[in-house]
Amino acid sequence: MTETRLLADLATQLQDIADSGLTRRRRVLQSPCGRIASVDGRELLNFASNDYLGLAGNPEIARAMADGALQWGAGSGASHLVSGHLAPHEALEQQIAAFVGFPRALGFSTGYLANLAIVPTLAGRGAAVFADKLNHASLIDAVQLAKAQGADSQRYAHNNVAALERLLAASPAKTKLIVTDAVFSMDGDLAPLPAILALAERYDAWLVIDDAHGFGVLGPQGQGSLAHFNLPASPRILLMGTLGKAAGVGGAFVAGADTAIEYLLQRARSYIFTTAAPAPVACALRCSLSLIEQGEALRRQLFANIAQLRDGLSGLPWTLLPSATAIQPLIVGSNEAAVALSTALWERGLWLPAIRPPTVPKGTARLRISVSAAHTADDIARLVNTLKELA
Repeated sequence: MTETRLLADLATQLQDIADSGLTRRRRVLQSPCGRIASVDGRELLNFASNDYLGLAGNPEIARAMADGALQWGAGSGASHLVSGHLAPHEALEQQIAAFVGFPRALGFSTGYLANLAIVPTLAGRGAAVFADKLNHASLIDAVQLAKAQGADSQRYAHNNVAALERLLAASPAKTKLIVTDAVFSMDGDLAPLPAILALAERYDAWLVIDDAHGFGVLGPQGQGSLAHFNLPASPRILLMGTLGKAAGVGGAFVAGADTAIEYLLQRARSYIFTTAAPAPVACALRCSLSLIEQGEALRRQLFANIAQLRDGLSGLPWTLLPSATAIQPLIVGSNEAAVALSTALWERGLWLPAIRPPTVPKGTARLRISVSAAHTADDIARLVNTLKELA
């Protein structure tokens, strides 16, 4: 095949990516997701996944999925609004709504699709969206879609409630949306949700919360970040939670007031025009939710592991960001230094990804240490001791 100019342009851009130390590589695992990963014929201690409760390889969940496939088949066959909304989907939505304390929930195949559903659907022409600068890429793209259809968009400094209030006070928009992660995926810190909800009440705004990394981990029974702060299920809140992290399976949900969820069902393009997830996934998730609800021992183990890690990493030359969650970011600095440290750990049997721009700001490349309840005290000690040796 003769290389065209178009391909040559792409090759040049790929070389620029490589020259900047930003090339990403997929690793092919020969084992299920778990604390030990088999990659390229090697076994590595896995600190790279978001399997915070160690449920991804849980045999009860796997059995529920297998039984679901035998009963309901492998595929849904259509979108939810055509003929793809099967009984397990309906039961899962009801179970999720009851678990998080909202009147209703709507299921999605991924968290990305869920976020793309909420913001553009609620923020039409003349609306205004106020988004934290460190929001996840899916929320950023959702805001861009809202802008494309005529909404105003403004970003406020990370977790800066005073800056957010100034923007809200100055906006003449009738419809306002505040959009924030609950737990920020690269820093591991929490949004000040009580103060943000108070602003939403004061300025009559929607509050869109992405609780991808809080659901299953934070709050009583793992109900998430709202429960962690003891906040009510306000009718102005739309809560998005993903089901492929602590829940160990896949998919996502949006929970809210009945009218708000019905509106998304009728108008959200990424819901209407997507084939429904296979029913066996919903069967597995119903089992996972029960395990999360009963998973206090898992959460105690997770937070004990986090405390052990943070205590062990004090005094190292790299900066460990203040995080009380399963996401523990170790700031290294340059792209090259982060990759070198990640590679050195890999060579010693530890899998920690180097996170680089544009995922994080320039000059803050880091190791993103993902702690799981599946990790043992010896696992944490091994990571700490290896980092101390490399330092």
